[in-house]
Amino acid sequence: MRIIATCCRLYIQVIIIGLFLSGSAKVIRSESAWNGRVTPESTKLAPFTPYYVPPGAKSYDSTSPFISYKGVWSDHYSTSYVGKSLRSTSDPGAEVVMTFTGTGIEWFGNMDQTHGVALVMIDGQTVGEVNTYINQTIPLKQQRLFSKFNMKPISHTLKIINLAKRPGSIRKTVIDVDAFVVTRGYAIRSTTSRRFSSNDSTRVDSNAMPRAIPEWTLIQNGSTGVHAMQLSIVSDTHALIIDKVEHNPVSIDGHPAWAALYNLVDHSVTPLRMQSNSFCAGGTFLGNGTLINVGGNPVVETHTSAADFGDLNGLQAIRIFEPCDSSTATCVIYENHSRIRMASPRWYNTVIRLADGSAMIIGGARKGGWINNATVNNPTVEYFPPKNIKGSNGMPINLSLLINSLRSNLFPIAFVLPDGKVFIAANRDVVIYDWQADTERYLPQIPNGVRVTYPMAGTALLLPLSPENGYVPEVLICGGSTVDDAKPGYELSSQDPSSSQCSRMVLDDDGIEAGWQTEDMPDARLMPDAVLLPTGKIVIVNGAGSGISGYGNVVDQIGASNADNPIFMPVLYDPLAPVGGRFSSNGLPTSSIPRLYHSVATLTPVGNIMIAGSNPNLDRSEIKYGTEYRVEWLNPPYIFMDRPMITSFDIKIPFGASVNVEALLPGNHNDNIQFALMDLGFVTHAVHANSRLVYLLFSYQNGVFAIQGPPSGNVYPPGPAWLYIVVDGVPSEGRKVMVGDGGGPPVDENATQNVLSNTAVDQHESSQVEGDASE
Repeated sequence: MRIIATCCRLYIQVIIIGLFLSGSAKVIRSESAWNGRVTPESTKLAPFTPYYVPPGAKSYDSTSPFISYKGVWSDHYSTSYVGKSLRSTSDPGAEVVMTFTGTGIEWFGNMDQTHGVALVMIDGQTVGEVNTYINQTIPLKQQRLFSKFNMKPISHTLKIINLAKRPGSIRKTVIDVDAFVVTRGYAIRSTTSRRFSSNDSTRVDSNAMPRAIPEWTLIQNGSTGVHAMQLSIVSDTHALIIDKVEHNPVSIDGHPAWAALYNLVDHSVTPLRMQSNSFCAGGTFLGNGTLINVGGNPVVETHTSAADFGDLNGLQAIRIFEPCDSSTATCVIYENHSRIRMASPRWYNTVIRLADGSAMIIGGARKGGWINNATVNNPTVEYFPPKNIKGSNGMPINLSLLINSLRSNLFPIAFVLPDGKVFIAANRDVVIYDWQADTERYLPQIPNGVRVTYPMAGTALLLPLSPENGYVPEVLICGGSTVDDAKPGYELSSQDPSSSQCSRMVLDDDGIEAGWQTEDMPDARLMPDAVLLPTGKIVIVNGAGSGISGYGNVVDQIGASNADNPIFMPVLYDPLAPVGGRFSSNGLPTSSIPRLYHSVATLTPVGNIMIAGSNPNLDRSEIKYGTEYRVEWLNPPYIFMDRPMITSFDIKIPFGASVNVEALLPGNHNDNIQFALMDLGFVTHAVHANSRLVYLLFSYQNGVFAIQGPPSGNVYPPGPAWLYIVVDGVPSEGRKVMVGDGGGPPVDENATQNVLSNTAVDQHESSQVEGDASE
């Protein structure tokens, strides 16, 4: 496909540039990881032992009375075994049986040249064979040999039978049991009963399910395998999921994965290789369709150290995900920190796409922590590829907003405006930033003391842009908190109330003079997600009624969560309705899954909403508000209606030019037709970076629509988009297109070289004082 060919240009440019640049940058020692230092032991290379017991789960040693054995088994004792004991057998047909109540089971044991194949059965049904052989004489210990998750929270029986063989060997082989770990799961965490079966489909045939009056539905189906901290739709069949380094159920290269592709059609998961810790990174597509994932956290010691996972410091990382629409077999995430990196470390940064297809990287902190402070604040913007703005030659540029908005200014809210400037909100402060002139215009503060960025996280959207009013922009910001961000953690509580305020401002001179117009959601929400529908309406899901973002910091923690009182009911917002009539939850189904810190939601190409994540914990956990892998699908009523269908379209939509689209329209109800061009965004921490809806001009003649591309890259920055036709409020499924010519953003070789020459891989400021330990 033409699109894939053009999508590789930037990647190749950057790599070629890097090959000609010197590698003389000095590497500065790694510093703080998670509010502490990386110890020598945590980076000492050693065989990885996947054995891990999530808080709330239960480990059973091989000698547990809850485990029964049949046949000849031998006991072994060593400090290298779980509970200092292990049982093994070479007896053909020997069995081990574990009966448990929970949603998951993991079997841990050894692997070496003497080991072989076992048959695994659950509840009397054969699951498959597990080969515990590995071609090395020194055993790999405490290895996860088998796991099964997402079972019903009832009593189950696991049986393992030694087959005493392996391919290519005539000798009897060994299996062993070091421990079983039982995941007790969702039954102890749910607070209300689910309304829909997990066996229901997310793609619904309206002819097979006739309805007199279509309704909203909420369906649980699928497991992300990798916790969904970051989410972006990358093709019509797949979503990219990125997490921090932790003990996720899905593995790759012998350790748990922290990135994966989720199949939107069959709900399968394909793990992806990641090199560096992507904890709390940002991301965006570039103008050629390449996705970059930016920043993260240092190597975290103890259970997720470099010795355990082999991960690298992610604070300066720029990870490149090339388009792979045709086959997931070609999907890779590329990293090369010596050649491709940011000029400064960034944790909790926001990334947006500009009119030239490049990325603006905004704010963040120079290392991990919690509430930002002047010691670790990174009050700058930089660009990828690097730019020479007013003599910066690729280096970071100071932004006064990010100094004035301390302390709750992480993950700033940002949108490119139709005049090319950038709207940025942090804490209570708001500016329009002319990035080319490097000037800031301060707007009225968000009213009533509401703070809207991490850890007082609200959510925000740029309301639909329309040619009917000249693409005049209007921003909506909902939720957050009025908590004083100067308070230390021991004065904050998980019960501090969230804000129900939504604030709107039209971003032209008259609108700015009029200031913010406020209204209240039905429920106060911290950490909500706002999702644009092709109809122009907005669905708000997820979030907490009290507390603050993060975990392990405040008094009255729930498990480790800083927040409590999850909001289970979605709400629909109609921006065109009069004040007082914009919010409605009529007919919307209630979830039973708490979606708190590290939850996400996005529109899909089908037109429903994918909801995933929630993990207010340092690592995978099974305590209350534990790690969520279940996926929910919120289906608007139009999913069950007779929908229009785009049947023919051009894959590229040039700016200002006309392209032809053919569509099948339902019935005779064709009075109100719209073409919606949408960026589904990069979602993390309630920030929906680049989320956008632009209505297009069009004409119709002889069965063909001639749609006109956006007037410029300011109205819709060049890059991937989803095209929907909306007929009488019923949208089609989206078709993936490229806006612009599909080329990469401009590359300034001098600025790129200057960044690499004046920065170091994984650099930290050696004189930097440690962050506030109370955070």
